Amino acid sequence: MDKDENDPQTMEECRHRNDWKSWRKAIQDELDSLNKREVFGPITPTPKGVKPTGYKWVFVRKRNERNEVVRYKARLVAQDFTQKPVIDYTETYSPVVDATTLRFLISLSVIEQLQMQLMDVVTAYLYRSLDTDIYMRIPEGLKMPEALKSKLRHMYSIKLKRSLYGLKQSGRMWYNRLSEYLIKKGFCHNQISPCLFIKRTESRFVIIAVYVDDLNIIGSPEEIRRAADYIKSEFEMKDLGTTKYCLGLQFEHTKGGIFIHQLNYIEKVLKRFHMDKAHPLSTPMVVRSLDINKDPFRPPVHNDEILGTEVPYLSAIGALMYLANNTRSDIASLRIYSSTPTKKHWNGVKHILRYLCGTSDMGLYFEWREDAKKSNLVGHSNAGYLFDPHKAISQSGYVFMYGGTAISWRSTKQTLAATSSNHAELIALYEAG
Repeated sequence: MDKDENDPQTMEECRHRNDWKSWRKAIQDELDSLNKREVFGPITPTPKGVKPTGYKWVFVRKRNERNEVVRYKARLVAQDFTQKPVIDYTETYSPVVDATTLRFLISLSVIEQLQMQLMDVVTAYLYRSLDTDIYMRIPEGLKMPEALKSKLRHMYSIKLKRSLYGLKQSGRMWYNRLSEYLIKKGFCHNQISPCLFIKRTESRFVIIAVYVDDLNIIGSPEEIRRAADYIKSEFEMKDLGTTKYCLGLQFEHTKGGIFIHQLNYIEKVLKRFHMDKAHPLSTPMVVRSLDINKDPFRPPVHNDEILGTEVPYLSAIGALMYLANNTRSDIASLRIYSSTPTKKHWNGVKHILRYLCGTSDMGLYFEWREDAKKSNLVGHSNAGYLFDPHKAISQSGYVFMYGGTAISWRSTKQTLAATSSNHAELIALYEAG
């Protein structure tokens, strides 16, 4: 593996890489942005009784939908685990668009023949002043004033004037700042999904879906232009054009609709777990006999060897769950055993990875049809009575379709013990509602 393939973890690591010049520029750009937004107050001796918040430099290479590096990004973040509740922060909640809502918006844009445009707010968290006094250790890369160069650096700290990435309250403060401005401009936020801001005109509408500093704007070209102008007049923005890559999803726009998939992510996962050259399989389910002891995801028995920490079992489970929740509903029903896993469980996970190896280009296609505007939200639920024979537990599953494409789905074990297949079906119907 190329030593420069992974992103660096520290500034020292950056200095020893072939692309150090690019990282050095990214670091300076970040410091310039922080100074431009007046994030830092003066460097002063740390007040008595105050423990300064820590910091960390985060380095990321931004990639496009073709997995090409398009930008080097360095970000200075505060270490929120050093913050004290009530003293350093109070409320922290801030809403973001979830996967189901995003899929609904994609389907809506296809049905209504609208466009989707992605915009990025430059240094979004820095637009709001802090509501508490927070001191931070002087970051590496920030020069000490001439008068203090002979002093011990660790005895000094810097007071933050504005919210900074990493602080527990920063996300909420940015959301409040954006929300206040959009409401002032005639938008209203949805009560059920407050990360959506909607503005209606006489004949049309425009929707802004917020995920931290990524704004997806859905509407007609004219309505999108107006909304973009509103936002640009208040915040520094990057116009990324038609949405092609957002929240780890790749968008392919065709004449007949939009195809979303996670090809790049799957390839990265397969490489991470050394399965990129494995023999592909055509089904995610392990073909097994009626002997339940051959089920790779059965609970461990007394003579099974428990996996050690050197096997990245839980990491693989997390990667598969992310896929199942976004574009790969075909692996959502797999029963993943996460407690005391054994070698059989690990073999079951590798079976799924081999299936992904052969189906990495699969995803969801939102297709426009003549009768698309007549589409209603349609839901289906089902149950597998005693689906888990090891514990006599049934399984619930549901899927909701809009415009003919799945936008919401789930497969989960039932928490009640069903006494019959009819009982299991009723429980599944209730959980779907």
